[in-house]
Amino acid sequence: MKIMPDSKNEFTHLSVNDHPRMVDISEKSVTERKAVAVARVHLGAELAALLKDTGSTKKGPVLQTAVIGGIQGAKRTSELIPMCHPLPLSGVNVDIELKGEYAFIQATAKTTGRTGVEMEALTGASIAALTLYDMCKSVTKSMEIESVYLVEKTGGKSGNYRKKD
Repeated sequence: MKIMPDSKNEFTHLSVNDHPRMVDISEKSVTERKAVAVARVHLGAELAALLKDTGSTKKGPVLQTAVIGGIQGAKRTSELIPMCHPLPLSGVNVDIELKGEYAFIQATAKTTGRTGVEMEALTGASIAALTLYDMCKSVTKSMEIESVYLVEKTGGKSGNYRKKD
């Protein structure tokens, strides 16, 4: 798999007159596409211990609900992000791993189509992190969603990408 560095292309969602537009993807090739995004949430010691012990708050099973929220978020990306194309997702997977005082959320989105699924993976990770916050705010409001970023993407005209450590 050939990994391409970040490119310095122009903004594709602006016309020559700088008017917003949805990119025309009709001439692009249909290829298998996959994207993986990660969200990192600082939980704090008390909440991390609670989640490791019981996995629940008064609202119910925290991690399972966050996974469902992340999947729903990925599926609804084009309704939330103005210039995103609606995509027929062939798969969305959200995993949450607790490490120390942190939750690491990984969202993977797949499709076969004319445009990538980076935004679906990023939205899935973001919504899972926000769902985690919502489920746990009765325990502590000091949680921090510290980062959300693309780890890798494959397929499409721009080639493959993998974030450097």
